[in-house]
Amino acid sequence: MIRSLLRLRTFAAPYLGTLVLGILSFLIARVFEALVPLFLARGIDSLAAGEHALLIPVLGIVGAVLARFAVVTLARITVRKVGLNVGFDLRQRLYECLQAQGLQFFNRYTIGDMMTRAVADIGLIQRLISMGTILFVILVFAAVVGFSFMMALSPALTVLILPPLPFVFVYAWYASRQMGVASRDVQDRLSDLGAHVQENLSGIRTIQAMVQEENEVRRFAATNQSYADAFYRQARINSAMAAWMPSLTSISSLVILGYGGHLVLTGELSVGSFTAFFMYLGMVVQPFRVAGFIVNLFQRAAVASDRLFEIFDLEPEIPDRPSGKAPSQISGKLELNSLHYRYPGASDDALRGIDLTIEKGEIVAIMGRVGAGKTTLLKTIVRLLDPAPGAVLIDDHDVHDYPLAQLRSQIAMVPQDPFLFAEPIRANITYDEPERALDAVWQAAEAADLRQTIEDFPRRLDTIIGERGVTLSGGQKQRATLARGLIRSAPVLVLDDCFSSVDTETEEHILSELKALRRGQTTILVSHRVSTARHADRIVVIDDGRITEIGSHSELLARGGYYAELERIQREGALEADYISVGTPA
Repeated sequence: MIRSLLRLRTFAAPYLGTLVLGILSFLIARVFEALVPLFLARGIDSLAAGEHALLIPVLGIVGAVLARFAVVTLARITVRKVGLNVGFDLRQRLYECLQAQGLQFFNRYTIGDMMTRAVADIGLIQRLISMGTILFVILVFAAVVGFSFMMALSPALTVLILPPLPFVFVYAWYASRQMGVASRDVQDRLSDLGAHVQENLSGIRTIQAMVQEENEVRRFAATNQSYADAFYRQARINSAMAAWMPSLTSISSLVILGYGGHLVLTGELSVGSFTAFFMYLGMVVQPFRVAGFIVNLFQRAAVASDRLFEIFDLEPEIPDRPSGKAPSQISGKLELNSLHYRYPGASDDALRGIDLTIEKGEIVAIMGRVGAGKTTLLKTIVRLLDPAPGAVLIDDHDVHDYPLAQLRSQIAMVPQDPFLFAEPIRANITYDEPERALDAVWQAAEAADLRQTIEDFPRRLDTIIGERGVTLSGGQKQRATLARGLIRSAPVLVLDDCFSSVDTETEEHILSELKALRRGQTTILVSHRVSTARHADRIVVIDDGRITEIGSHSELLARGGYYAELERIQREGALEADYISVGTPA
């Protein structure tokens, strides 16, 4: 527990001065608190002696209480501000770490799990710093100050409270170990709960379309019950500690009551001092009364810290270590030299010795069956997947020589899955540079055949399209993401099957605009349609991770291979569709 919490010192270091100020303020507050029993003892002894000198005790108590109130208020604000700042920094660090991770990371960790770490786990650490510091002060300063004043009043009586303390510490150590295991289980189950909710809400349309609402409610009930059971086990340990700790420390109260009463009767201790002694005993045993809460807080924060550093300690899947030899501006020539790639855990290569050169300004179409390796090839070019050194060259420089930010800003990739943010259409198109001119936005929308769609909306470019573009059709989403790629006017544009939901007439319009807009710039497009590929300067056919055909549209038709067969099937399918739409003669 201590090791994981100590690692948080890096995040607390910038605020160490503020934290020390808060802790010292709490110490001062404890001293003011300890003065109250002294003034009370003086007043009681004055009354017992038949005197009425109560002015000084009353003023002393009022002054000590007001001073403690002011100091504690300052201390709490100071310490909680540190907790907020550390929580902010942890959340920022976590988000930065997630941005640097790749495919394998997000296969291993769910979005719901990351949300739990970002909100619940960091919240526990923030709570530890804000409340844990206060409790630490209570535990240490109250005990130290209380013991000091007790020793000043009666050393013999003070020694009598020590025997039960070893039993208290042994029980606290044993219970804290159990609490650590239970806390880890609670946080893991909470992550499962978050992942379940996130997955179900993301797939709510499928659930409703397949009438699986009741089944999903039952599945969620099982996940929810698992979390509740784990939380119950943790609460049971915490409740036992909360019950046993005061019971153990109350033994000291019985001993002091008996022996202290004897000292009062024999005149060795005044009634006022005896009363003050009992108040100091309350200060000393107060930490033990809240020991269960303290241990629970520290253990849960320790588990949360472990879970955060588990992410912080991961190396980025795609290391960004540019050599400094690459040019600052990509021209557009690409070379693939015996490119192999195997996904972690797979038994076979997804790419098997790809050799291909794409000249600047060339339009190259990549075709092949599902799972042939087309998307994998594109991802190696922009290093969403990391190729072997020397396997991918850009302008005669290894792709690893380029900074990732430069590589991905100058090679615009429009992915197969058209992801859109719950923002206005304009914000989605200008995502990488929101301050782009309005003319550039409309030009990109026109090239993607999206202008009419936008103008049909009452708010046009300011239309909020909903989470993941829910208000748009599949084809409209693809055209919106295409516009987002086109507006960047990058030296290299990579289109991963982004016409699959677009009809052929719209596709023809987009491709003609694309060729005019990107004259002299390199374009690579993946497609399953011959109608798309025939616009390319060259067509590359990939099968089982290898290049099996390469050439122009007419050259590949003449060879009679996969491409020619695909063209025949799609042409006959189009003719049949036209025949059906017109209708057979009567």
